[in-house]
Amino acid sequence: MGRVLVWLITAISLFTLSPRPAMSEPKHAIAMQGEPALPPDYTHFDYVNPDAPKGGSITYCVVGSFDNLNPFILKSLRTTARGMMDLTYGNLVFEPLMQRNYDEAFSLYGLLADSADMDSERKSIEFHLNPNAKWSDGEPVTPEDVLFTYDVFTDKGRPPYNARMSLIAKLEKTGDHSVRFTFNDKANRETPMIIALTPILPKHAFDKETFDKTTLKPLIGSGPYTIAQVAPGQRIVFKRNPDYWGKDVPAKRGFDNYDQITIEYFLNANAKLEAFKKGLCAIDDDGDPVKRERDLDFPAFHRGEVVSETFDTGIPPVVTGFLFNTRLPKFSNPVVRRALGMLYDFEWANKNLFGGKYTRTMSYWQNSELSALGHPADDREKALLAPYPGRVPPDVMDGTWKPPVTDGSGQDRKVLKAAFDLLKSIGYHVQDGTMLDPDGKPFGFEILTASQDEERLAGIYQRTLEKIGINVSIRSLDGDQIQSRKQRFDFEALIGSSGFNNSLSPGFEQLGRWSSEAAKAEGSFNLAGVADPAVDAAIEAMLRARSKEDYVAAVRVLDRLLISGNYMVPMQYNTQQWLAYWNYLEHPKKTPIFGYQLPTWWRKPN
Repeated sequence: MGRVLVWLITAISLFTLSPRPAMSEPKHAIAMQGEPALPPDYTHFDYVNPDAPKGGSITYCVVGSFDNLNPFILKSLRTTARGMMDLTYGNLVFEPLMQRNYDEAFSLYGLLADSADMDSERKSIEFHLNPNAKWSDGEPVTPEDVLFTYDVFTDKGRPPYNARMSLIAKLEKTGDHSVRFTFNDKANRETPMIIALTPILPKHAFDKETFDKTTLKPLIGSGPYTIAQVAPGQRIVFKRNPDYWGKDVPAKRGFDNYDQITIEYFLNANAKLEAFKKGLCAIDDDGDPVKRERDLDFPAFHRGEVVSETFDTGIPPVVTGFLFNTRLPKFSNPVVRRALGMLYDFEWANKNLFGGKYTRTMSYWQNSELSALGHPADDREKALLAPYPGRVPPDVMDGTWKPPVTDGSGQDRKVLKAAFDLLKSIGYHVQDGTMLDPDGKPFGFEILTASQDEERLAGIYQRTLEKIGINVSIRSLDGDQIQSRKQRFDFEALIGSSGFNNSLSPGFEQLGRWSSEAAKAEGSFNLAGVADPAVDAAIEAMLRARSKEDYVAAVRVLDRLLISGNYMVPMQYNTQQWLAYWNYLEHPKKTPIFGYQLPTWWRKPN
């Protein structure tokens, strides 16, 4: 008995003295920086109508096709069905542990997990599952589902889901409704947020062995809708689940207001526009202000049956432009890319195509404190860049950099000469009207386009480049073809973007867009093939920053490096979002900082 007592006292002492992270009390929400804005007793997000009427149907229209309903596998990655997990139309079928509030920079509130407790160093987080959470077939959501999700994603999932387990030292069930993630040294302060946003799958409804096979069989999820009909490549019909478990969760009040959501697919933008005019599509979101004014000249708009509206946002604009595949030798020299970047005639395009309604894009976080524009590099930034001398030109370091400004004539010889001289300085020359590289080979490239609008912009760039002997060809592909080429990095140049959206809280997603590791991963969003240790270091500093000052400095360094690398030729932006929609729709009065949120709209009764 004495030995047992001694053993017991020793065990208790060891357990008490073993270093364990100091966990906080379970919280209803977590934030990347500071504290969440809404209190524990909040009833709904500020940008919804919590009493929005339920009922009716809506049809969204998209350009493209689909051959797969599973959004988590590499096969058909970029032609997966819309709506399953969707930034625009909502997570209709699959849900994460916590829900983002789009009126804060980066805060998450309880959903499948109604609370979470996280240690102060963010080395671990424990999620407490909502005991009412259920799959659409009525089975409860369990810790085993969370464990299965990470197991199947690691072995069979696509980027970025397949890499998340590499950040986790231990994943364990801690109770009937709880699961804890303990992170390793590869993780950073944003990792708990990423884990909270990862969609969870039902273990009982998936076969791990066949998980990576494409399927058109309706899948089981925990979301507010189930799949009612599938016409491959043409249409998906979602119907509200009358037994949806989360309809009274505060983070879901005012969302998911239609009984039926249909997503129709079209081969091109013109066909989609005609369908909108006929009333088949509920919404049109053309980004070209001149084109949309012309397109709205139809009877239903003049009768007031179609409404045109703009929405203000508070986030940096998405950077769109001509993106070079720097994996190719012809684009490996940043001086070449810098010369090519000088030759997009924004002033001509803005005057002749956009009615002067656009602004030139110059920064990846334009119009925010995270931008390098107008902000000279401080001591923090200089320290981050010290191991990489010469990466950033002086005008980018002091925040005064601007792209060349033309006279808008389409024939500005001074800009053409400056670009030509830059190429000449590294051995390029023109012979018989053709630009030759230092090896004497003709220099030119192909631009892939996915729409008539993209083709028109590529044509502007093509005409300018031809003036100094650079031969550019344009190839138009349909949605499936161009997405497949992107996935394999099988292109020279294309009109792309820096990501699906931009943010006031850039974080883990920047690894997928710009890191050296992502440059080698098929299906990643690092289309440009950026593989620069300085960029990797800037992202790492951003993810590990503990103070706001360190965080802002790291993002500005990343901005300076991306500007200096000339991986894209940024074009233009308009900070306002625009929609045309049929007047049977209504939306909340408040627009959050991330812009309009279609899942909060509703159909007027009768």
